[in-house]
Amino acid sequence: MIRRFIRCIREYKWATLLSPLAMIGEVYMETKIPGVLSNIVDLGVEPGNMQAVVHYGLILVLYALCSLTFGIGSAVAAAYAATGFSRNLRHDMYYKVQTFDFANIDKFSTSSIVTRLTSDVAMIQMGFQMCIRMAVRCPMMLILATFNAWKISPRLCIVYCVVLPLLAFGLLFISRIVHGTFVRVFKTYDKLNNVVQENLHGIRVVKSFVREQKETEKFTSTSDSIYKDFVRAEKIIAFNSPLMQSAVYICILVISYFGANMVVSSGNGAVPGGLTTGGLTAMFTYTTQILGSLMMLSMFFVMLIMSQAPIRRTSEVLAETPELDNPPEPVMEVAHGGIDFENVSFRYSKTADRNALEGIDLHIAPGMTVGILGGTGASKSTLVQLIPRLYDATEGSVKVGGVDVRDYDIHTLRDAVSMVLQKNVLFSGTIKENLRWGNPNATDEEMEHACRLACAHDFITSFPDGYDTKIEQGGTNVSGGQKQRICIARALLKKPKILILDDSTSAVDTHTDALIRKAFAEEIPNTTKLIIAQRVASVQEADLIIVMDGGKIAAAGKHDELLEASAIYREVYDSQTKGGDE
Repeated sequence: MIRRFIRCIREYKWATLLSPLAMIGEVYMETKIPGVLSNIVDLGVEPGNMQAVVHYGLILVLYALCSLTFGIGSAVAAAYAATGFSRNLRHDMYYKVQTFDFANIDKFSTSSIVTRLTSDVAMIQMGFQMCIRMAVRCPMMLILATFNAWKISPRLCIVYCVVLPLLAFGLLFISRIVHGTFVRVFKTYDKLNNVVQENLHGIRVVKSFVREQKETEKFTSTSDSIYKDFVRAEKIIAFNSPLMQSAVYICILVISYFGANMVVSSGNGAVPGGLTTGGLTAMFTYTTQILGSLMMLSMFFVMLIMSQAPIRRTSEVLAETPELDNPPEPVMEVAHGGIDFENVSFRYSKTADRNALEGIDLHIAPGMTVGILGGTGASKSTLVQLIPRLYDATEGSVKVGGVDVRDYDIHTLRDAVSMVLQKNVLFSGTIKENLRWGNPNATDEEMEHACRLACAHDFITSFPDGYDTKIEQGGTNVSGGQKQRICIARALLKKPKILILDDSTSAVDTHTDALIRKAFAEEIPNTTKLIIAQRVASVQEADLIIVMDGGKIAAAGKHDELLEASAIYREVYDSQTKGGDE
């Protein structure tokens, strides 16, 4: 897991190395300053030697400027490295998601992926920045300040030996308590994002059913849960500061008492091994540095604890391996649109109770028009999703152009297959830009021809801006039927060998549906066409009609044959033709 995150540093490795190195320089200069102050007091102020005051004062200014320079350099490098690291991490996660097949995507909810790409990465960015700064500064400050304090008075350093373990134990105890809270918070963030996403996506349904209050209550409940968890965690973390201040004040009081006695008894350094006034002043500063570094170290550990859940969650995305990949020597050309299902069975996961498809044997010649009918849950969509290898068959094989789909280069196979879904998506942009998803190099003439075949040209040209009309997010400014026809035109621009319409004319009137089917028959006769439909009229002229039931092919044949041989088909046909007359 650590290696995955280290790889995200890439071009920012020099900034990542520069920041801790500059931080070491800053800490070194800071720990030299109390010694210089001690000399100013002992060698300048006490004996009244202004020359010594000026001399050591200039050294003090030099150390302070060096410390400031190193500090600025460390901060700038850390900011540059952390933001670059988070950019690369977000980039790698997003590109990883693009490689996911449907089985991988099924493991993560949309809202969870969004949270991992945003909130989780932001938290990891802060943790990374603290790693290359505080994780270096605090131990170095602790070591150097303790070493310098020991040089001044080993006896007074015993105070640190007593206080530091108690403070470390208290900070560790606080950190352990808040860990579980932050793990729970990030899971709740997923839920919150899901509530918002569902509300915005279904806002028309919410408005039409007057359920704004209910949706507000759902959001408030989830948001309050995050609020309560964060308040609880922050209340516990707030004990860091008083615990730290208590330790500092206790050390200062104890050092003041014993240090003052040592100064007086030694005659301000007259006795060997005694303590000077300047030395006591330096000890106060070192006390603040030592305990302050421990305080910052505790905050660093808290940040690490907060980052553990985001690190694990982002690592899950990076570690996810697509179940579908290219073979060692993939086939790079699809010869024709012939499709063969050979004893195919399929289930969505190994733990599924039953197969979604069972024993499918089906042979479709190139250029055929095949209709697929069946009730809800009959696995019609599952069947056609095996063709472009959105899933792999659990048993048996699916062949396209006489070649097993697992032997193809995935991009080559999917370029030869166009799918139009019932709930297809239009992206923000112009109609032209959406059409060019099918062919980035399509000319205006090619786009117009595809739109005529899909019966979309007339309504597009009725818009003031024609093909340059802006499509709003999700295609909300066009009707369901218009959206489907644009999607059909987009699929046709790929010039596929196989065209799959998954109930994609459900929002189109029967006359337009008939015109689209007629255009397909006349203009793309060599393209194999699979049409999933609820209306018998949409498929009754097909070369082959498949009736599915319970993941199996219940019947197959032409319209007249099925009317005689299939009770399911006859029932659907009668309900749609005679039901209207009644």
